[in-house]
Amino acid sequence: MKKITKIFLLIGAMVFALSNTYAQVSVGVGISANIAPPELPVYTQPECPSQGYLWQPGYWAYDADGGYYWVPGVWVAPPNPGYLWTPPYWGFEGGLYGFHGGYWGLHVGFYGGLNYGYGYGGDGFYGGRWEGRRFMYNSAAWHINRTVIHNTYINNNFPRGNNHYAFNGPNGVNRRPNRFEETVMRERHIQPTSRQLEHQQAARQNKAQFAKENHGHPAAAAMNKVNGRAYNESGHVAAVQRQHATEQRQATQQKARVQRQHATEQRQATQQKAQVQRQHATEQRQATQQKAQVQRQHATEQRQATQKQQQRPAQQQRPAQQQRPAQQQRPAQQQRPAQHEKRPNGGR
Repeated sequence: MKKITKIFLLIGAMVFALSNTYAQVSVGVGISANIAPPELPVYTQPECPSQGYLWQPGYWAYDADGGYYWVPGVWVAPPNPGYLWTPPYWGFEGGLYGFHGGYWGLHVGFYGGLNYGYGYGGDGFYGGRWEGRRFMYNSAAWHINRTVIHNTYINNNFPRGNNHYAFNGPNGVNRRPNRFEETVMRERHIQPTSRQLEHQQAARQNKAQFAKENHGHPAAAAMNKVNGRAYNESGHVAAVQRQHATEQRQATQQKARVQRQHATEQRQATQQKAQVQRQHATEQRQATQQKAQVQRQHATEQRQATQKQQQRPAQQQRPAQQQRPAQQQRPAQQQRPAQHEKRPNGGR
């Protein structure tokens, strides 16, 4: 019984160790595909365009609708001095090909053992080194114009060539991360910069970059910088760049037309709104004027009614005053004959 328990404990420890190693290799898996990526194309690296730029090797990315597309190798600016770029890679795990995203860190970590060339031979990094805030370029590994960039040195001790494998796993590169690379996995990482993401998005929008169109030989294999000049595998300016530039120009023109149309619609809507407001103001002004006119008419009628009421008592009093003297005179006239008649009787 004790032996059986020991066996189960041993098996459990082995499973835990294997799962732990698998988890370390699987860090950063984002997209999965059920078919392997094409072989890595061989291309010529363009010259570094500016002091401080580092090389990002080209790689195959994946779109659910279009499949694999090539993101050209390009010179990019690091997010901070002292940081180096660990390229992305595809790994065959659990029956699928999983994409491990690249990242910035103080050291170059595990990138699947793929030989991308130009300082990334599958194990470590040989393109240059940081000395404080200044980057020193290994002109033996990178294409550097030393008349422009003076921070250079020469170190020829690095792997040459390209094994063309585009993924880690069976039928690809069978290599596991070493202790140093495992340590780098646990270090602080910085995700790709916005310019790097913009570069990948531009490749995704270019149909000529998809493997189903170029059959593993993209016309734009490398670029001197993001949105810069594109080069084919032989190092010549890519014809696809002219096509892509035409498409971008047409898209820009279409966008400008849409913006003009939108501006026209907004202007018309503003004019219509102003017209409605003017009409509403006119109606309000007319209503106010009509109300004022009604109030004036009402005030006039009230004034006339008041004047009539004031005139009636005066007219009624005048006849009464005219009749009073007549009434007062009548008794006197009536009494005079009576006095006149008394005289004869007295005389009698």
